[in-house]
Amino acid sequence: MSNLKEICSGLPLDFLPPNRGRDPGVPHAPIRTPNFTAEEERLALRNALRYFPPAHHSTLAPEFAQELRQYGHIYMYRFCPTMRMKAYPIDQYPCHTRQAASIMLMIMNNLDPAVAQFPQELVTYGGNGQVFSNWAQFRLVMQYLSQMTEQQTLVLYSGHPLGLFPSLPSSPRAIITNGMVIPNYSSREQYEKLFALGVTMYGQMTAGSYCYIGPQGIVHGTTLTLLNAGRRYLGSSDLKGRVFVTSGLGGMSGAQAKAAVIAGCVGVIAEVDEAPLRKRHDQGWLMEVTSSIEHCIKRIREAKSSKIPLSLGYLGNVVDLWERLVVEYERTGELLVDLGSDQTSLHNPYNGGYCPVQLSFRQANQLMSTDSNRFHDMVQESLQRHINAINKLSDAGMFFWDYGNAFLLEAKRAGADVEKVGGGATEFRYPSYVQHIMGDIFSLGFGPFRWVCTSGDPQDLAVTDDIAATVLEDIGASVTNRIRQQYNDNIRWIREAGKHQMVVGSQARILYSDQKGRVCIALAINQAIAEGRVSAPVVISRDHHDVSGTDSPFRETSNVYDGSAFCADMAVQNFVGDAFRGATWVALHNGGGVGWGEVMNGGFGLLLDGSKEAAKRASLMLSWDVSNGVARRCWAGNSKAYETIQQTMEEHKQLRVTMPFLVQDEQVLDHALQG
Repeated sequence: MSNLKEICSGLPLDFLPPNRGRDPGVPHAPIRTPNFTAEEERLALRNALRYFPPAHHSTLAPEFAQELRQYGHIYMYRFCPTMRMKAYPIDQYPCHTRQAASIMLMIMNNLDPAVAQFPQELVTYGGNGQVFSNWAQFRLVMQYLSQMTEQQTLVLYSGHPLGLFPSLPSSPRAIITNGMVIPNYSSREQYEKLFALGVTMYGQMTAGSYCYIGPQGIVHGTTLTLLNAGRRYLGSSDLKGRVFVTSGLGGMSGAQAKAAVIAGCVGVIAEVDEAPLRKRHDQGWLMEVTSSIEHCIKRIREAKSSKIPLSLGYLGNVVDLWERLVVEYERTGELLVDLGSDQTSLHNPYNGGYCPVQLSFRQANQLMSTDSNRFHDMVQESLQRHINAINKLSDAGMFFWDYGNAFLLEAKRAGADVEKVGGGATEFRYPSYVQHIMGDIFSLGFGPFRWVCTSGDPQDLAVTDDIAATVLEDIGASVTNRIRQQYNDNIRWIREAGKHQMVVGSQARILYSDQKGRVCIALAINQAIAEGRVSAPVVISRDHHDVSGTDSPFRETSNVYDGSAFCADMAVQNFVGDAFRGATWVALHNGGGVGWGEVMNGGFGLLLDGSKEAAKRASLMLSWDVSNGVARRCWAGNSKAYETIQQTMEEHKQLRVTMPFLVQDEQVLDHALQG
């Protein structure tokens, strides 16, 4: 408790803490290359010193300048707390309102070394998904939250706490924006400069909104993707003996190994960095590891034959693995892989998100900072080889999809053969998983609902799991055939969730649910808190990767075909609407899963404390949070969204949505245009 009071007391200015520099015991972010002019360096240093009185400038300026030149950014390592960063029980945080304490808990969970990818650089996942830009921001935010009352709102500009401003008790306690750069200046090159200047930040999705819950956050969605890929491509949801090959075991991609086993298949995941691979193995998310491609092929054959679920981590480059699978097919005629995808951080291909096959992981990190032009060319050459191998296996009968990580987008930019003849702006040779596998789920209103038990007690999580399962079973008994499969999948998931040891960091759970399910689960959990069956408040949230949260033409809205896939009204309206309907905090970001400048996404957190007010907020806000996106998808012409919003209007008489009249006879258009 005393340590929490210390980090909530603001910047330690009476006596500066010792500068310990980087901790060699944790992984670190790749070196950034902003390519500053002398004047830009000067500006970045001046900007960083704004957080400190002039008496400290002569001490801090030289070390900040060294950080900028050595790492490409001023992280202010001197001010990184020495206490263990994790989600402490909510009652331990010094504060005037539990709403503020819930935000503090979620921030510290995002920076927990067990959760965060590069904790000392304040990166939660994705290679550059920042919680804050520097440690001064973290300390000031924690101080403001400890001082906050329910008549104040904390405003954050890309990690920077602008301050506490008077507001209403019904207002959000925090409003977060990340990366709100004027559109014409939202390029990758410009981002590196703006981030190094300390004036903007890439919050990814749930990193910058403080709502990341470790790789569990997408393991359910990944499991559903695999099951539905089996149904669509292989004609069966029984994946025993089927092989899924992919890459990435870092932040979000760490879910793939666990999901493969839950889905019952053989998952082979390549990873070039030994640290995350070992981390996932130590956490029990990955069953086996090998650095031998011979052993990898041998285990694939054995597991395929025995039909025993397996997650195998291959320490090596996935391009080597794909090319070896081609050799095996050409040599023996045996196609060893059924399903394929990729989850490397290709939203950030030239700054650590992708390791070209020509280089080792260490060589890649070195070349990235010493010769960025050569590194750029090698990444593009590697992507061409990557796609070439996938194309050969696909022609032989493997089914491949893009996992929304900008893989096909960057491959196209690299000159690889991914064009779809006659395809639209968001279509490639292979579909996005949203287009073929998960998009209909969004149109039905289903998406990744989440909750975090702020007590830190596993028993509370077990109780909430049971509450959610019971609620879904009650609703599922009378749902339409259209959504019965979704309810069955999710009931099975939540009934078995506790068996799979998915908790990393906070006591949290992920569950895909529709509007009715989310509202009913939230109200039931709130009632359990009021009755003492759950011992402390619960934070509810979701991934931004959801029905309404994200406008992303190469992922979440890639199956929107009315020309509006490149418009961002939905995400912005979601952020604003959640704010005045009762969210405890809201966040809006430029950038997300497919990269800076490619996406707008919004998220929220809402504290359930057992009160009637919390129930009212949850019911109103969660209803909007889903219906906004379903209504937009309906207007874009999606038939499942049309049916879903019609049904929702029948159940909620105050809801009135503009419904589209679709063209029934295409000849009407032909005649009009010919005339």
